[in-house]
Parts: sequence; C-alpha cells; structure tokens
Amino acid sequence: MKRLLLFLILLSFVLLAEAQKQYALIIIDIQDFYFPGGRSELVEPVSAAQKAAVAIDHARAAGTPVIYVQHKSAAGMEIYNLVKPLRGEQIFVKEEVNSFLNTGLTEHVKALGVDTLVICGMQTHMCVEAAVRAAHDMGYAVVLLHDACATRKPKTFRPYLTIPDFNNSVISRKAAGASDAPTS
Repeated sequence: MKRLLLFLILLSFVLLAEAQKQYALIIIDIQDFYFPGGRSELVEPVSAAQKAAVAIDHARAAGTPVIYVQHKSAAGMEIYNLVKPLRGEQIFVKEEVNSFLNTGLTEHVKALGVDTLVICGMQTHMCVEAAVRAAHDMGYAVVLLHDACATRKPKTFRPYLTIPDFNNSVISRKAAGASDAPTS
C-alpha cells in the first residue's frame, strides 16, 4: 500500500511538471526546392510535410507557438504549400545550417519563455540536426518529430537502413556523443 501511495505521489509530480512545460514547434526548411521537381529533391518529402502539417494543426489548436525557419535561396525558397504559416506566425530566414545563428530565433524563443522545442523539417542530416544540437546546447528540452523530417539518400546508405532509421540514428547517436554516427 505504501509503495502504491508513493508511486501515485511521484506520478502526480511528473504529470504536474509535464503540464507546466512550455512548448514551441519549429518547422525547419520545408521548402519547395526539396520536393519533386525541385533542385534538391529529398527522399519522401511529401510524407514528411504531411506529418509536419498534422503537428502544426495540433500545435495551433493547443495555442503552442509555431515558428518557421527558411533557408535563403535564389529559387524554390517558398515554404511548401502543406505547411504554410498563418498571418502572425514568425518566420526566420537563415543563411547558415544552424537555425539559431544570426537569425533572431534564439531571442524569439527566449522571449516566448518556452523550455521545450519540438522540431521537424528538412534536411535531417544538416539543418535539423544542427537545430537539435544547438537547442540542446542552449538548455532546451528537444523533441524531434522524426517522421516529419526528410533527408537525402546518404552516400554511405546501407540497404537495410530505412530513411526513418537513418534520421533517428544521426540525431540520437550524435546526441549521445558517439563518434561513429553517420555523417553523410
């Protein structure tokens, strides 16, 4: 009986802490040039964008800030039609891989008072990974929506490794400090 009571007390603390978290959803580089016909087509970008659209709908319904990051480009820079921002949603344009570098995103997230960043987008092995690492380094809890991400077929792609597995391995192995994590 004492164990059950202790468990319920601990569970209530966990649930209370979870309820007090402040989230923001960051959509990274879901742009036209990554889709069929674009200059840098990725593997299954439409599926990733559809899943990102579901996350965006849920975030908006919950009142969670939705933040967009766009990579500056001469052509195909437009945000893909399935995930277009609404009026008033913040868009940051970047010229570097790291979404937080010289964009104002760091200050914006800090001003929102969030402690947890939910991240998805394109390309997993570049800009998404950089954002996850940077956010973690700045002290944020990070949730990666791996099935709402897309990447190119890596040069070292193993035939038995699926793109979602690659997405997970790149982020989780590097976050754990593994030196043998895939890099390309």
